[in-house]
Amino acid sequence: MSNTPKKTVTITDNATGKSAEFPVLAGSIGPEVIDIRALHPQLGYFTFDPGFMATGSCESSITYIDGDEGVLLHRGYKIADLAEQSDFLEVCYLLLNGELPNAGQKQEFDHAITYHTMVHEQMQFFLRGFRRDAHPMAVMCGLVGAMSAFYHDSTDIHDPQQRMIAAHRLIAKMPTLAAMAYKYSVGQPTVYPSNDLSYAQNFLRMLFAVPCETWKDNPVLSRAMDRILILHADHEQNASTSTVRLSGSSGANPFACIAAGIASLWGPAHGGANEAVLTMLQQIGHKNNIPEFVKRAKDKNDSFRLMGFGHRVYKNYDPRAKVMQDTCREVLGTLGIKDPLLDLAMELERIALEDEYFVDRKLYPNVDFYSGIILRAMGFPTSMFTVLFAVARTVGWISQWKEMIEDPAQKIGRPRQLYTGPVERPFVPLAKRG
Repeated sequence: MSNTPKKTVTITDNATGKSAEFPVLAGSIGPEVIDIRALHPQLGYFTFDPGFMATGSCESSITYIDGDEGVLLHRGYKIADLAEQSDFLEVCYLLLNGELPNAGQKQEFDHAITYHTMVHEQMQFFLRGFRRDAHPMAVMCGLVGAMSAFYHDSTDIHDPQQRMIAAHRLIAKMPTLAAMAYKYSVGQPTVYPSNDLSYAQNFLRMLFAVPCETWKDNPVLSRAMDRILILHADHEQNASTSTVRLSGSSGANPFACIAAGIASLWGPAHGGANEAVLTMLQQIGHKNNIPEFVKRAKDKNDSFRLMGFGHRVYKNYDPRAKVMQDTCREVLGTLGIKDPLLDLAMELERIALEDEYFVDRKLYPNVDFYSGIILRAMGFPTSMFTVLFAVARTVGWISQWKEMIEDPAQKIGRPRQLYTGPVERPFVPLAKRG
């Protein structure tokens, strides 16, 4: 961002006649922003922007989104190119370090992550304190937050080496913790990580291997998992990422910050969208009922909505959806599953893509629509969908956290408010209150 702004915006207070100029800052691409940090000192006002829909909360060089054009870039690289030509750990390196690795750097990074996948054995005792039927996201919040009690040597946020070790540990151990939470919920023994497998292969093995059988890798499913992780790795300043940044601005350790991000992601409006897709499909019930529900979705007076269509940010096609659509076809074709719910999803997709109402409004299937279908086909219970999202998003969270910590201009987050409560009033003793 330029330190010598070429443009300014003048704001005039009509009540007092006072005016003040504010610099306009330009990033490398995207809309320019008005730097209003001096608004209150100069004119005595704060801005009011519920949901922060028009507020730039930070400066970042990690991810760029153009929702109108359907663009998603990580460090300048198109998400589709990364999903098709890269692997998840290479994308992790890119997000953390700003550039794609060379062969030596890739080998060193893969080794560092692979040999950090084990977790402290006492985490098993902590895990057993949860009820068997606890939601896996509740377990993940607890386990990740507890990591700061096990890894004291990587909680000094002012030490660059400790910051990087913490980043590696979180990326490496998150699949292990997720698999532990899943195995615990179904009453199966923990499967320890294997250093001979790729990140995605290792994750699938820890989730689905059982002692009485030999686990065999399915390359199509491993590649699908790798793509799912890549497509969810980072998405700019969304709710959970903003939560991680706000938590980190206080100086909290990285494990606590990521646990806060997991808690935010748990919300159905954020990380639970793919689970909501399956709930909607179960509500529709049969392919013959699709026309009725499509008609309801068009009715403004009906509360029913087609989940997995459209996106809050993307006003065009979700750039992740095409990759996920292709992956969905590959997975369903490989597994040959006869699942009425999956058949229903494919028919709903076909009808919606041909319906003028949805096409005109650019309400295309988004990444959540396809990821929910893929994960169901692969055998994941819906309660694990958001956990997988958290595993993928951890690298984005820790990259954003690291960038924030290394920014000398960073201050503790302190949003303002528009107060609408009572003005100052005298206290009335209890005996005199009516």
